[in-house]
Amino acid sequence: MSLNRSEKEAVISDVTGLAAKAQTLVMAEYRGITVADMTKLRNAARSNGVSLSVLKNTLARRAVAGSGFAVVSELMTGPLIYGFSEDAVAAARVVADFAKTNDKLVIRGGAYGGKALDVNGVKQLASIPSKEVLLAQLLGLMQSPISRTARVLAALAEQKGSGEAAPAEPVAA
Repeated sequence: MSLNRSEKEAVISDVTGLAAKAQTLVMAEYRGITVADMTKLRNAARSNGVSLSVLKNTLARRAVAGSGFAVVSELMTGPLIYGFSEDAVAAARVVADFAKTNDKLVIRGGAYGGKALDVNGVKQLASIPSKEVLLAQLLGLMQSPISRTARVLAALAEQKGSGEAAPAEPVAA
């Protein structure tokens, strides 16, 4: 079913809006995936804040032209599903995790920060912990010296306290 001009313009404007808000774009070939598996992928994407779309490649190229995702325009060939996410790693993680369990989904590439990513780049991006995990790790690192210092001071106070509990004998001159 072909789209008329106004429908194409609507698709382009929708995808341009997604690209403007997104940090990451991941593209994957979906040839041979069943409808049930595609539904699972879409549900996983939706729950992680990823927008998945099957688009005509010419419309996708026009939509990302002038954005940081234009660097992957040459990869936009064949039947592709496009994943946009505002979270830097969400799209890569959703697609890479699904590709591990379904060999028919083939990661083609992606873009992050105005740079093109190959398949390995997308997988590396997917392996980065989430923002919440990174913040927790950072907080743990920041608290570590303080808590160590507090433990040392508590141990010193305990030693000093136990030393003062026994009366000191006067020194005879």
